[in-house]
Amino acid sequence: MSAAAAVLCLIAALGGCSGGKRSGGASPTANAEKKPNIVFVLTDDLSWNLVAHMPQVRQMQQGGLTFDNFFVADSLCCTSRATIFTGRYPHNTGVRTNFPPDGGYGVFKARGGEQTAFAPELQKAGYSTALFGKYLNGYQPGDTQGGSKPYVPPGWNEWYVTGNGYPEYDYNLNENGRLVRYGHAPQDYLTDVLSTKATGFVQRAAASRQPFYMQVATFAPHGPFVPAPRHAAAFGTLRAPRTPSFNETDVRDKPSWLRPHPRLRTPGLRAIDRGFRDRVRMVQAVDEMIAKLRQTLAAQNLDRDTYLVFGSDNGFHMGEHRLAGGKMTAFDTDIRVPVVVTGPGIRPGRRTSALTQNTDLAPTFLDLAGAPVPPAADGRSLVPFLRDTEPPDWRDVALVEHVKPLPSPEDPDRQDSAPGAPPTYNALRLRDGLYVEYQSGEREYYDLVHDPDQLVNQAARLTPDRQRQLSALLYALTHCAGATCTSASRTR
Repeated sequence: MSAAAAVLCLIAALGGCSGGKRSGGASPTANAEKKPNIVFVLTDDLSWNLVAHMPQVRQMQQGGLTFDNFFVADSLCCTSRATIFTGRYPHNTGVRTNFPPDGGYGVFKARGGEQTAFAPELQKAGYSTALFGKYLNGYQPGDTQGGSKPYVPPGWNEWYVTGNGYPEYDYNLNENGRLVRYGHAPQDYLTDVLSTKATGFVQRAAASRQPFYMQVATFAPHGPFVPAPRHAAAFGTLRAPRTPSFNETDVRDKPSWLRPHPRLRTPGLRAIDRGFRDRVRMVQAVDEMIAKLRQTLAAQNLDRDTYLVFGSDNGFHMGEHRLAGGKMTAFDTDIRVPVVVTGPGIRPGRRTSALTQNTDLAPTFLDLAGAPVPPAADGRSLVPFLRDTEPPDWRDVALVEHVKPLPSPEDPDRQDSAPGAPPTYNALRLRDGLYVEYQSGEREYYDLVHDPDQLVNQAARLTPDRQRQLSALLYALTHCAGATCTSASRTR
């Protein structure tokens, strides 16, 4: 990979340089005296407009690096998480929805996703690994998978995971192969339970002196929007942001699935505001968890050796383009998510506008650990950005691909027409535009330089040459794998 030279020296504080590999996988810590720890706080449905209400995340922005243009390959829980674990686009993981036959945990496992995920490779690199909270849709904490006790996937030293944590109460946790029931008492609030257990893991890891990877995957702020009791009355007058796309005035230029939506009226607007307030309330517990983790890392003298990554599996719309609360669209509200990183060697207060994706997370974690990045990975390591460098051959287009899920009452992400349930589509998110092709043949194109809120669909105004160029680029990306995704994601 031509950008490998940019990452030969990963971190001055960590020491050590090495030869290059694709995806920036330069084994930067291979000769270092101490490998860095990695803590990944992965939230569920957390959109950019919630960050303003999270003081700890804003502190992370002041002390670290913010990825302003980080996009998910599909704004849907299971597909996004399968991509995060493997570094592969949905068309390569085979996980296209939350449930079989097109997705879910069963498809991920059957297609070898657990073996190709980053956790087993981190273990081989000498890391202790732990997962707390949410895994993949369809995973059941009590399932033994034919064994004698609840199943723990390969690659994880410690495992505290539940299946249905959306209500935040009354759930079972698979705690390292032992099923533990939690009820409805205030102390059973799931985000708080995860916080306590994650803090305990950090303390144990400090005593072992072994480098660690820890992923704390909250169900917050996913619906049904249940805040912790101590936050239930906060932000009483807060409203959902009234952006230019909120309750959009004219949708006649939109595709057929969106055009029939009437403007939101007072009852719907009130429901959106209530939901937004509860989402803000929910993330207060997440923000407090981040504060507790940072304090614990500092108390254990691990803060200077630890990368703390904050992110979300997908965004969320609430009122934009006349849509009630939901996701799955190709609009930036759904596909653009906050990602902030602090850690050794990162210059405070930095921001990058480079197009980055959730395909890049697995290669990044492996790269930081000095582990090889598998050739099958479609993404690339973000380590150069942590070192204040953008590779000259970095992508200038991101791929989004979405398969409309079959309706299921068991799907926590099910949407009717009000939140917006778009048909199957593929899309390109460019630096200056958004291009969407629907299975029906309909298209959208938004000029993001002059129309950042994606109000005016200009697909009909594209020249034939530009149309063919975008369609060919989209075809190449939806059929790429491994290294070919790197070349397919560049237009110049």
